[in-house]
Amino acid sequence: MTTTEKIVLITGASSGIGQATALRLAGDGNHVVIGARRTDRLDDLATRIKEAGGTVDVRRLDVTDREDVAAFADTAAERHGRIDVIVNNAGVMPLSRLDSLLVEEWDRMIDVNVRGLLHGIAAALPHFQRQGGGHFVTVASIGAHEVVPTGAVYCATKYAAWAITEGLRLELDPSIRVTTVSPGVVESELADTITEAGAQEAMRTYRADSIPPSAIADAIAYAVGQPPEVDVNELIIRPARQR
Repeated sequence: MTTTEKIVLITGASSGIGQATALRLAGDGNHVVIGARRTDRLDDLATRIKEAGGTVDVRRLDVTDREDVAAFADTAAERHGRIDVIVNNAGVMPLSRLDSLLVEEWDRMIDVNVRGLLHGIAAALPHFQRQGGGHFVTVASIGAHEVVPTGAVYCATKYAAWAITEGLRLELDPSIRVTTVSPGVVESELADTITEAGAQEAMRTYRADSIPPSAIADAIAYAVGQPPEVDVNELIIRPARQR
């Protein structure tokens, strides 16, 4: 694995997989640029990274705002001369049955999980093309590969994330690497956004077996740490008991 410092942008870094990824990649000697809406949590994370000897930039970020995401990438590139990796991790999961007609929640998933990913791609791609290299990492979900009751819209957004990222890989010059990471059940706050009682109960059963977000961070670190001629395209990581 390469030990050369990389400038790594991470969206949705205030908790869960994003937080764990920031800690892991900073611990590996990379400089991380962390973005999320909850700046108090970002500040706490930055303190942990610095206390462990790592380096970090903090920026409030709303991935649904295209200009905000562009500024996230542009500022990092101006400050450090380049960006090497963007981990498009921000996501929401307010599951519900379709006949509950929670349309605003559907819209929110589309805005964050799909448009947010596209905004990250649009922000980083010009820098990668100018540099002649870079690495896109998309955090999708096992929901990109299967559909469960109450998960129709969420799974659709994650399939879209998979499809967009695979299309990106096929279109780009091989100097730009592309990885899709699909986590199974992970300890996180994602389920806290579920408002429908039936979906909440189903999630309590579904999430009985879970793995820590550090397991996903380790997978991302593996992909990011490979030499330039190695492109890890897809990883599915889930609890051994999950079927």
